Formats: sequence, structure tokens, C-alpha cells
Amino acid sequence: MAVRVQNGRHAWWLATVLAAVALPGVAAAPRGAATPAQAVSAVTPVRTALTRKLLATGSIHAWQEIVIAPEVGGYQVAEVRVEIGDRVKRGQVLARLSSELLQSQVDIARAGVKQAEAGLANTRAALNRGESIASSGALSRADLDALRANAIASEAAVATAQANLASAELRLRFTQVRASDDGIITARSVNVGQVVQAGTEIMRLLRQGRVEWRAEVPEADLREVRAGQKVQITTVNNLPLAGKVRSVAPTIQDSNRTGLIYVDVAGEGVRPGMFARGEILVGNAMALMVPVGAVLMQDGYNYVFVIGADSTVQRRRVSTGTTQGGQVEITAGLQESERIVASGVAFLSDRQRVNVRPST
Repeated sequence: MAVRVQNGRHAWWLATVLAAVALPGVAAAPRGAATPAQAVSAVTPVRTALTRKLLATGSIHAWQEIVIAPEVGGYQVAEVRVEIGDRVKRGQVLARLSSELLQSQVDIARAGVKQAEAGLANTRAALNRGESIASSGALSRADLDALRANAIASEAAVATAQANLASAELRLRFTQVRASDDGIITARSVNVGQVVQAGTEIMRLLRQGRVEWRAEVPEADLREVRAGQKVQITTVNNLPLAGKVRSVAPTIQDSNRTGLIYVDVAGEGVRPGMFARGEILVGNAMALMVPVGAVLMQDGYNYVFVIGADSTVQRRRVSTGTTQGGQVEITAGLQESERIVASGVAFLSDRQRVNVRPST
């Protein structure tokens, strides 16, 4: 039978009819057919001994950095005995200033002491003679008092000369710039021949070679941090370091609502200025744990899918805590007796029917 095609619309209609006739095995899905249940595996939360940790980031700093400066000024540097990185001992000479002028002042002060002592000996001898003849009436009382005054003045002159000598010797000793404690030289800003002034920095000393990790901890977690807690620190080059909390700052920073903690760090190769992350071991406790794959993070919140008695799932918001060994702590929102979907939660929706696979 011939079929006459009138226009494009009739042609499309005819093609559709012919396709349906030519494929008798293809049938439209019946209305109201149920969506097949998704196969899932179930898990029950487990109470597990958990080491609670707080994560934080910070930088390595010098525990104490001492500025090394001469105590006398206006003299040339005659010698520098250390370089950056050298380990030094308390009292070790780090640099030496020219001492010729100060040595001459010491010599003058010593001569002054001898002169004063000679004057004292002379006045004491005169006083002794005066006291010996005073009883005979050959010396007036006023003259005797004058001799005694001269002796006292001579004693004072000796004390002054001795103080001047001690001061000159002290200034001479200050030409040797010494380390105030054990440590490591971290900076040097002086060279031989340079004239330095008193109090001007010429070096820096990392006291006792000690460093510390300073980290910012959120205000809400700061109450869990206490002195003495152990800290596991890792630098950006994966250098592991052991640490211990020394102190916690008594104040909160207004800018970011965090508090500083100070952690003593032990280990080779650690240097001030390094960035590092750390885990603060705040304690041990029993915690409700579920697999990490059972938790869905969506819109900034965490959810699990609780399996109901009718084989449908309910999306429920939960609060999470520490992650350990592929398990995450549930701190609120889930009971220990409830079953949840163990994995593949990103493909589920609320009130969806599931087929729970038997556990093997």
C-alpha cells in the first residue's frame, strides 16, 4: 500500500509509527514501577579506646635569643673568634676589642693607688708621733685633731684610688666579649677593625641551643591543653620531632580567637623559622567510632544514613571528633545500637529504600 506524505509533520509521525511496528519487542515501562533498592552494607558504631589529639599549625622559634654587645665603646674590634653556627660555652671569649688605651688607664690607676698608700703611711706616722708627745703637753689638742683628720683623709684617698683601679681593670676585662650562656651563634654583624659602641649588637646567641614550637589553638579547644602534654610535630620536609607543652598563653588573640601554646622541641635539624604542624595528645578515652566512609560531608555539616526497620535510610546530622586508623569519632547524633550505611553514602538520599547485604 502506498503512503502519501503531505508535509514534514506527517513524515515525523509516520516514522514514529513505523518504528513502533518494526520493534515489537520494545515496550514502554509501566507506570508506577518501583525504583530498585540500592544494595548497601551496614555497620554498627563501636566503642573504642581513643587517643584524643588536637591538630594545630605553627612555626619554630628560638626559645631565647640573646643579643651580644660590648659593655665599653669607642674601641676597634681586634679579633673575632666565632662564626655563625658555632656552639659556644658560657664565659667563652667571642670577640676582643683593642685594649692598649684601657691598659694604660689601669697602669695609671695602679700608680694612683701606690701614691695614696704612701700618703696614708706618712699621715699615720705623723699621727703616731703626735699621740706620743701629746701626753707631755708639747702638742696642742687642736694639732692632734688635725693629724687624725689627715690620716682619715689619706685612708679615703687610698679607697678612692683602689676603686679607680678596680673600675679601670673592669673596663679592660670588658674588651673581651664573652658568651653569657651556652648556645649557638645565630648572627654576626661585626668585623675586625670596626669601631663599636657600648650596647651595639655584634652577635646573637641562641641560648642553650633550645627551640620551641609556637602554635595557635582555637579558643574552644584551648581548655584541653595543659603543660606537660606530649606533642608530635612534623615539619614541611617530613622531619618528625618530639615535643612537650611548656606553657599555655593566658590570653586569647582578638583577631582570630585563638591562644598560643609554647612547646619545647627536641630533635636534630630543626631550625627557627621552620613551619610545622603538630598533634597535641590531650588524653585517652572511650569513643563511639564509625568508618570514615560512613560519614557524608555536605553543606559544611556531617551526616550518616541510619537504616530503619522498613529498609529505608534516614539522613541524620552528626558531630564528629578525632580520626584514627580509618575510623572517625561520633560525638553527637548517633546511638551505639543504631545501624548505619558503611560506605557509598554519596549516592544515597533521605528516605531511600536499600537492600542490606549480609555481612561476611
